[in-house]
Amino acid sequence: MAEISYPFAQSNDSGGTEMVSQVQWQAMAGMWGGDRVDFTLTSESYSAGTLPFGFKVINGRSVEVSPGKAWVGGFYYQLTASTTVDIEPNPTDKARKDTIVLRADMPKGSVNLAAVKGQPSASPIAPQPQRSAGQQWEMVLYEVTVPAKNGAIALNWRGPYKMPPAVTLPWNVLPAADFLPVGTLMYDMDNNGGDTQYEAFKGRDGYVVTRHFGKSRTYTPSLVNAASAPSGVTRTGRWRWIAPNTVYFSVNITNTTKKPVNNSGSSTSAIGFTLPQTANGATGQVFTGLLRNPDYNSKLPNFMDIQGYCFKGNGQSHVTMYLPNTGSLKEGLDTFRVIPANSELIFSGIYESTAV
Repeated sequence: MAEISYPFAQSNDSGGTEMVSQVQWQAMAGMWGGDRVDFTLTSESYSAGTLPFGFKVINGRSVEVSPGKAWVGGFYYQLTASTTVDIEPNPTDKARKDTIVLRADMPKGSVNLAAVKGQPSASPIAPQPQRSAGQQWEMVLYEVTVPAKNGAIALNWRGPYKMPPAVTLPWNVLPAADFLPVGTLMYDMDNNGGDTQYEAFKGRDGYVVTRHFGKSRTYTPSLVNAASAPSGVTRTGRWRWIAPNTVYFSVNITNTTKKPVNNSGSSTSAIGFTLPQTANGATGQVFTGLLRNPDYNSKLPNFMDIQGYCFKGNGQSHVTMYLPNTGSLKEGLDTFRVIPANSELIFSGIYESTAV
């Protein structure tokens, strides 16, 4: 029959079958999740002896592996008592890389610990695990360095662990994170439409938004150190989280009037604009933008670079703008003191924000 499906309460003429073979079970179980040690890493740190499948080298060549549980190739495995795996000697003059694996052997019908021998080489490479459905399927626990001339072996952990399952919430993800384990990914589905759908992570550093989904968010940047702007000045901005504490943003400030927007305060005060999220001030951050000034108003060029700067110190909520000295390049940058009539400012970029 071309159509086969399983497992059902009883076999039928439509292709449904009651019995499941080992191969069918492996194919089905592979959809549930990949190979991993059955232990969730939820603490901020661990010592090697507290984790499953810990090891101890005995007599220089044997590795004693402590109890643990794992999922390998669609089958569950439990080691209930410490077991020894022997690493073959290496009398050659070149080092070798071996592995210690959990091997699901379908013809044999069991999962067992095994050592896999690599090839001596000037630049040794550990053997890749076998992953053949219906035959042998391996998950690497350790990479073993086997020095030349039977030197003392050294082990490094390579096995994957399971993590807390990702969860989704209709809203209020931040307060819900207080009740979830470290290592949890959370998804805000924004079912009431009042915010943006996003992903967040609860790690050892606390809660952080990792990225926004869907369209970018809008915001209205405010002008800083600027005199009252006429109604013909428009301020639009867009932004989104693209990684933990990392923001992409774009800003457009257009003066469609015949009047310039001058700076306020002292004559040297620089005009700036606010950011959608506070910038991290640990090092100071630099931004780039452009001024489009087709009528050469305010004695400025028709198209020129504008530099932005967030000062080092505490988190900065706005970008201060600077422009090249219009008289001489040797003078460097001057504070940006006027938004010319009939002109347009454009900034876009990526910056690090303070923690959410």
